[in-house]
Amino acid sequence: MARSRRTQDKDVISRLADAGEEALQKLTELPGGKQMVKAMGEVRSRLDDVTTKVRKLDPLERRVAAIERRLDALQKPKAATTRARKTTTTRSATTTRGKKSS
Repeated sequence: MARSRRTQDKDVISRLADAGEEALQKLTELPGGKQMVKAMGEVRSRLDDVTTKVRKLDPLERRVAAIERRLDALQKPKAATTRARKTTTTRSATTTRGKKSS
């Protein structure tokens, strides 16, 4: 049973392939069809190049995301370092205020 299913699938695929070949042959017979088929081939090769380049970007995007997380962690203010400091007056400033000028 599985074997007959495989042969049916092959038959369907081969029929689709044959239909596609026939369609391409008919396209080339039309005026300007050869240029269109040639352009479609060029588009396919360019699309393959673009997908290869996009795949190379994925690891770079992950690295940038990791760096951004590290930077955010460094920029977040920590509770221990953000305490308000009290301003203190120096001793010399208090002694000059307390003295009267004669």
